[in-house]
Amino acid sequence: MSVISTTDLVKDYQLNGITVNALRGVSIRVEPGEFTAIAGPSGSGKSTFLHLVGCLDTPTAGTISVCGADVAAMKRDELAMLRRRTIGFIFQAYNLIPVLTALENVSLPLVLLGQPRAAARKTALDALAKVGLADMGDRRPKEMSGGQQQRVAIARALAKEPELILADEPTANLDSVTAGEILDLMLALNRDGKTTFVFSTHDKLVMEYARRLVSLRDGKIVEETVK
Repeated sequence: MSVISTTDLVKDYQLNGITVNALRGVSIRVEPGEFTAIAGPSGSGKSTFLHLVGCLDTPTAGTISVCGADVAAMKRDELAMLRRRTIGFIFQAYNLIPVLTALENVSLPLVLLGQPRAAARKTALDALAKVGLADMGDRRPKEMSGGQQQRVAIARALAKEPELILADEPTANLDSVTAGEILDLMLALNRDGKTTFVFSTHDKLVMEYARRLVSLRDGKIVEETVK
């Protein structure tokens, strides 16, 4: 079963009375264990694609299946549960809660899924250890570097053991050395845990790491490379 399957995916936006064609008929399958980058310049539709397969937005036309679920047929609360249980998100802005510690940021989604706090804490500690932050659980985001904050975001995504992790420009706010370290970490997690990673990016370094590169331009797939 494909982790992601889209057919003739279309997304239009209205901007100041003008229709913007963000995606124009994108059909793609992503299989379990892939480490895939959706690449393209600004405005190519790559972030729109991630938002649609991440159930953060709805398509204008076409079909989306995520981990076997027909997204278009699901209600809002069903989509929320699919996101919460099945998909991990990593964003360029980290999206950590400033007043919470690293440990609390990682454990909170688990508590929201119904895990007892003690179990959520243990799982969060294990996730922080996997990303090399075993001794930083009590630090708040402002006390951490950008690379460390992104590691917390990765730990948060991994903690619930999702089938799919979507990473939207995850290296955008990092220097090249830190970006390489973060990509090494994610690649190791992909290989060891068989977690499927899909990136949106315009960073050449991410493209080099990706084992499959899908290039978008003007909302259409224009090239695909498997390494």
